Amino acid sequence: MRAARTALLGGLTAGVGLLGYALIEARMPVLRRVDVPVLAAGEQPLRILHLADLHLTDRTEARVDWVRSLADTHPDVVVNTGDNLSFASGLEPLGRALEPFLHLPGAFVMGDHDYRTTVFKLPTRYLRRDPRAGDDPAQEAAIEGLPWQEVRDLQAAGGWADLTNARGTITVGARRIEAVGVDDPHVNRDAFPAPAPAPDAAAVRDFAGRPLRLGLAHAPYRRVLDAMTADGVGLTFAGHTHGGQLCLPWYGALVTNCDLDRGRASGLSSWPGARPGASGGDRMFLHVSAGLGTSPYTPVRVACRPEATLLTLRPAA
Repeated sequence: MRAARTALLGGLTAGVGLLGYALIEARMPVLRRVDVPVLAAGEQPLRILHLADLHLTDRTEARVDWVRSLADTHPDVVVNTGDNLSFASGLEPLGRALEPFLHLPGAFVMGDHDYRTTVFKLPTRYLRRDPRAGDDPAQEAAIEGLPWQEVRDLQAAGGWADLTNARGTITVGARRIEAVGVDDPHVNRDAFPAPAPAPDAAAVRDFAGRPLRLGLAHAPYRRVLDAMTADGVGLTFAGHTHGGQLCLPWYGALVTNCDLDRGRASGLSSWPGARPGASGGDRMFLHVSAGLGTSPYTPVRVACRPEATLLTLRPAA
C-alpha cells in the first residue's frame, strides 16, 4: 500500500508539473527564421513574415504586444493564414496587433475561427482519423458567428490581397508576385480559383523560371496542396495544425487535425516528396506554421512553442 501511495503521489506530482509547464510554454512565443531557395538566379531576396492562428480574445494582451514587436524584423511582405479570433472580443486586439504591418504589402485568407466563435470540444476528438466525424451537425449550426467581415475589412483596408477563393498580386516596390488562396478547407469552404491570366512581365521568377506564385490556405489539406502544385505555386503557406500542440520530444506531433502527415505538421517541407530543386517544376515548398495561439479551453502546449516565422526567399543554388 505504501508503494502504491508513493507511486500515485509521484504520478500526481508529475502530472501537475507537466500541466504547469504546458501552460507556461503556451505563453513563450518564438520567431523562427527560415531560408527558402525558391527564386530564380539573380532575383533579390524577399523576406516574408508568416502569421497564423492568433486566436485572440480580450485576455491575450501579451500576444498582441509580441506580434507588434515583430515589426522590428522589417519584413517585405506579411501573410496571414487565418484563425485570428477565438471570441468577438478579439477583434479590437487584432486591429492593434496588425497595425504596425498594414502599411506593408500583404495577403490573407480566413480560418474557421474567423467565422465562428470557439466552443469547448473534448480534446480526445483529435485522436480520430477525422476529428470532425463525431460533431453534431445541429450543434455545429448553432455556434455563434464572429465579425468576419470586420476581420476581412481590417486587412483589406491595409491593401493586403484578399485571397479567399481568389487570385491576387502582391507588389513589392517595382516587383510583383502572383498569389492564389482558398477559404478554409477544414470546413469545406474552399473553391480553387479559375486559371491564372497571362504571366506578368515584371513578376519575380521562381526556381523553375516561372512567375513566382505564392499559395495561401488556412488548413493544409492534401486536395488543396495538390491543386496548388498543379497551379504552379512555388511556395504555399498554411496554419491550422498548431504544430500538433501537444507533441512528444524527439518524436514530434501526434496529430495534425487534417489529412496532412505528421512529418509536415509544422515547418518547411515540400509537396509532394523530396525537397524541390532547380528542375523540380512539379513540386513546391510548403510552410506550415505552428501558430501563435490555442483554444481558450485548452491553453497548453508541449514541445511545440507558439511561433511566427520570417522566411527569406532566396535564389536556388
